[in-house]
Amino acid sequence: MNLRLLSWNVRGFNNPHKRDTMKNLLKEWKCEVVCFQEIKLDHINYAIVNSLWGSSFVDWVALDAIHTAEGILVVWDTRVYEKIDCVVGSFSVSVLLKGVADCFVWICTRVYGLNDADLRDALWAELDSVRVRWSSAWCVLGDFNIIRYPAKRLGCTTFSLAMFNFLDFIERNFLVDLPLVRGEYMWFRDSANPAMSRIDRVLVSADWEEHF
Repeated sequence: MNLRLLSWNVRGFNNPHKRDTMKNLLKEWKCEVVCFQEIKLDHINYAIVNSLWGSSFVDWVALDAIHTAEGILVVWDTRVYEKIDCVVGSFSVSVLLKGVADCFVWICTRVYGLNDADLRDALWAELDSVRVRWSSAWCVLGDFNIIRYPAKRLGCTTFSLAMFNFLDFIERNFLVDLPLVRGEYMWFRDSANPAMSRIDRVLVSADWEEHF
């Protein structure tokens, strides 16, 4: 079964013209589940979601941009998936979804990790609690704000404690790190001292990968 899942750092929903452009792209791409990052809104309602989705067959869960990292929004087509449960944390939104056609149950978790070493342990604990709550197939994706290996950051040559903790999270939850297609890095800073790294990832359980 193929899944049309999109993860998108939109850097704000405030501009209505920008939302119109996004709506047209989503219609063209025919996505079933979309995970938005940096929504930069302190409240999400049906009017905003509908202005993006363009259909009444929609449901969503949001982490408002009040206490953390500019906000997260997970949206899905209710003709394809129904929500069983959800958890909104400080760094993530997790939705337990069930396929309307095949009844396959899986977890969609969208992450936005802050670039703060003191908060990373809290992120791993939050994600571990999702795994404890539900034992279903899992897809956890987004901006973790930490690289997995030194080679994933330009100029980095040594492992850090944060990298080891990230690896430990992946291993203890038996997750697979899906490969990046057509590129080595996903974050760039163009300046006198350019920086490039891969801090966005899609991690999945073996049963999720087997199904999709």
